[in-house]
Amino acid sequence: MTDDPIQGLRDALQVSPDNVPLRVHLAKTLAGLGRLEEAEQEYRDALSREPQDTAIKLALAGVYRLQQKSSQAMVIVENICRVDNAPPAALVLYARLLLNEGDVRGAVAQYKLALEVDPAAADETLGQELGVSPHAGGDNEENEVFEGRVRQSWQAPSSGFEAELERPKISFADVGGMEALKEEIRLKILYPLQHPEMYAAYGKTIGGGILMYGPPGCGKTWLARATAGEIGAGFISVGISDVLDMWTGQSERNLRDLFQQARANQPCVLFFDEADALGARRSDMNSGSARQLINQFLSEMDGVDHSNEGVLVLAATNAPWHIDPAFRRPGRFDRVLFVPPPDLPGRAEILQLQLRNKPQAAIDYVSLAKRMEGYSGADLKAVVDQAIEGKLREAMKTGQPQPLTNKDLITAAKALRPSTTEWFSTARNYAVYSNQGGLYDDVLKYLKL
Repeated sequence: MTDDPIQGLRDALQVSPDNVPLRVHLAKTLAGLGRLEEAEQEYRDALSREPQDTAIKLALAGVYRLQQKSSQAMVIVENICRVDNAPPAALVLYARLLLNEGDVRGAVAQYKLALEVDPAAADETLGQELGVSPHAGGDNEENEVFEGRVRQSWQAPSSGFEAELERPKISFADVGGMEALKEEIRLKILYPLQHPEMYAAYGKTIGGGILMYGPPGCGKTWLARATAGEIGAGFISVGISDVLDMWTGQSERNLRDLFQQARANQPCVLFFDEADALGARRSDMNSGSARQLINQFLSEMDGVDHSNEGVLVLAATNAPWHIDPAFRRPGRFDRVLFVPPPDLPGRAEILQLQLRNKPQAAIDYVSLAKRMEGYSGADLKAVVDQAIEGKLREAMKTGQPQPLTNKDLITAAKALRPSTTEWFSTARNYAVYSNQGGLYDDVLKYLKL
């Protein structure tokens, strides 16, 4: 008899594979150990046997959220919360997902509803973020949503803002395709750290910025995280919601604190997602405070008061046409890289990575990749997920799982369309009519214009 509790549970399931409570117990144990992908699979298997079990659905949604698979979690939770007697725990999770998407008012409404059903469902951390007390009345002044942000109380904001510092385990080997982009990042970011003496000989400092742009779902965030993992650097991911604050001057202080945190943990990759939201054209702004935030961003990148040696700034945007040109000056984001949908070898590699460790027959990755021109990395993942769901439906009917085949993936691909088409229709106009300095030459080349 093994001392490993996980293996013991797996052995028991081999004897009784339809024991749903046992499978749920295994999933819960795996989740508690941080083995989230395995927990997800066990919850999905349990749900295939008990498709109407709300508790299993909610647990699966929770695991999805922990893996940052917000869209999958949202679909499940929305379905649960459509009914009048939705469990309070589902309403709390719904509120958290809405808050992550920036829908503060919706999050407040769902959280208040959960407290009305069961005050014991209160989540102290979420309540503080939303400014909602378990004992607060419906229209209490302290719970008011103010200018898209939550007014927790009329007290001065706290100082010392700090973001989560990650140590990514992935590297460039986990990123399919993008070889030209990887080489640019090596030259700008990796080689200076690995061969400082060579760069010092030419008077080149370690640091600087790269702005990546392109259609959504093509791996900009994944590549940024892999960059940090490639050299064992710290990684701080920053979204607009992490920086913006309702208090005058607090957003600028938050931004300053982020750069200070990166400087204190060098080498560190500071990654700004949706950079167009933080670095929009100042001429497009009506708010003086918004202009001040942009000026603070530029000042921090220039290292006016502090050295940025060892701070590697990456940013991603789907809308480079909204970025203030000042960000592209030398010493700031002086490398602007187009991240297109993966090419044929890249698509084949991404499919191979997505299908790794999954039951499969002889898959012809190149043949499949040829059928999926224009698909983003996220699109390819959706194809694999849909093919797997089709196999699971078959397995539920026959009671016998079968390996994935080329045909399964081709069928799934036919049901999905590339999500990049709409982006290119917009980018084409900018590339043709507003290509100052050749910024969008790579887009024109990709579109063969």
